Order: sequence, then C-alpha cells, then structure tokens
Amino acid sequence: MHENILTANQPMIEIKEERDLMERCAGGDREAFASLYTGHLSSLIRYIFLFTRSRELSEEIVQDVFVKIWEKKEGLLYVQSFQPYIFKTAKNLLLDHLRREQTENRYRNLTGPFSEESTDQTDSEIIYGQYFQLAQDAINQLPEKRKQIFELKTKEELSLDEIAEKLSISKSVVKKQLYAATNFVKDYLRKHGEMTTDMVIIMYFLSGIQ
Repeated sequence: MHENILTANQPMIEIKEERDLMERCAGGDREAFASLYTGHLSSLIRYIFLFTRSRELSEEIVQDVFVKIWEKKEGLLYVQSFQPYIFKTAKNLLLDHLRREQTENRYRNLTGPFSEESTDQTDSEIIYGQYFQLAQDAINQLPEKRKQIFELKTKEELSLDEIAEKLSISKSVVKKQLYAATNFVKDYLRKHGEMTTDMVIIMYFLSGIQ
C-alpha cells in the first residue's frame, strides 16, 4: 500500500450513481465493481487503519472486504448505502482477525516453552489475548440471564427480535439487558486494562452491539 493512500481524498460517489453501480455490480458488471472499489478504497483503508495501526493488515482486510462483496454481489440490490455496508463488513473481518489472534494465543499458552514458535510471539499478540481474556472475565461476572442475552447477540449474532423470541421476553427487555451488559464489560475493561489501541478496538466492537 502506498504511503499517500492514508491521506488521499477521493471524490465521493453521488447517491444516484452509487445505486446504479450497485445494481450493475449485482448483475455481474465488473466495471461497476471496479468503480465502487476505487471510489471507496482510501476511506475504507483509513477507517481500518484507525484500529489496526498496520498498513499491511489494513490492506489485507480491504482486499478481503471486496472479495466478500463480489462473492455476495447479488445482495447489493438490498443495500441502502454502500459505505456503511463495507464498513460493517470490515468491522466483522477485524473481529474475526482478533478472534484468530485469541485462539493462537491460547494454543501458544498451552504449548509454552515446548514450541519453538513461542519465541516469535509479538507484544501485540500477547495484548490481544490479554484483553480478550479480560472481556471474558467480565462476561462471566454478568447475571446468568444477562450473560445469555449478551452471548446470543455477540457470539451467535442473533437480532434483538430473535433473542426476544428465543427467550420468550420482550424486545425492550433484551435492549435493556444488552445495554447494561455492554456498559459493565466496557467499564471492566477500562478499570482492569491499560487504554491502548488494542483496547480501543475491542471497546469499539462492544459499542456496536447496543
């Protein structure tokens, strides 16, 4: 990724033109897809870079975002606005990355000194694992019903309506419980962890589930 990609400003695509491009892309038009790609590339990279602070990782995630967009291009017919859609896709891919980091850290912790690769573990990987463990500690302290609602939302990615139906409670109760759970976890992270970029990433994801 070139140095100026993080600061370059690209002309915004007008709403009417963007809708036309999405419809054409949904039909398999590669030129329309390329226009969407170039029109949103720099803003998406800047957005991702805010959380990763890594140009290499940001570039990798951007490519994954647009691969997913193309693979599910038919769904663009139902997308209201392209930028929020790709930002949400990027957010999910970032979360997947953090989950992979957590899994790898757990494996390294188990293998410990018996693994030669353990000596290559970076500080950032350790931090990711620590903050996810902090978040899990906080979740485990939630009242049982609140914890169940929180995990149905964050792990199973159910909608508020789906959670309400599954637990036979009202949607308003689900919202109140999620709000309380999310605030508790975020407060716990603030109190027990140093506020770093990695912490900001996790808290950003938590803020998106309310």
